[in-house]
Amino acid sequence: MAAAFLHHLCLPPPQGPRSCSFSVLLINHLSLPPNTMSHEKHHHHFLDHHHKKEKPAAEMTKKDYEKEVKHHKHLEHVGKVGVVAAGSYALHEKHMAKKDPEHAHSHKIKEEIAVTVAVGSLAFSRHEHHEKKEAKKEQHSAFEKKHHHF
Repeated sequence: MAAAFLHHLCLPPPQGPRSCSFSVLLINHLSLPPNTMSHEKHHHHFLDHHHKKEKPAAEMTKKDYEKEVKHHKHLEHVGKVGVVAAGSYALHEKHMAKKDPEHAHSHKIKEEIAVTVAVGSLAFSRHEHHEKKEAKKEQHSAFEKKHHHF
């Protein structure tokens, strides 16, 4: 997984087992001057993401509503992946705190941080779930036929 992320950042994967830590590679990459080849080839707006302006409800097509639902569903799944990843890391650190009593305090702090990240990811996932439901409701009210029962 880390090698795929390093490839996404245009970084070479580490050679051999534990030859260079991921954080060192990432810090070195981020501290490159902006005019280097790495920044010229790939310009990612991951942290500086600009949201598209939403169209007024009158201009929204059925496809626009479907895209919005799909977008919120995708972000909901991303939040769930974050919950699983952070929860797994928290359990790992809890195990390491018991296994390595010499550094137990450090492991407990990392565990608490991971739990906090998991809770934040869960909140984000729930938020996106409600946004998805709202988008589906808007789509239904905008395009479904009205049923009149006399």
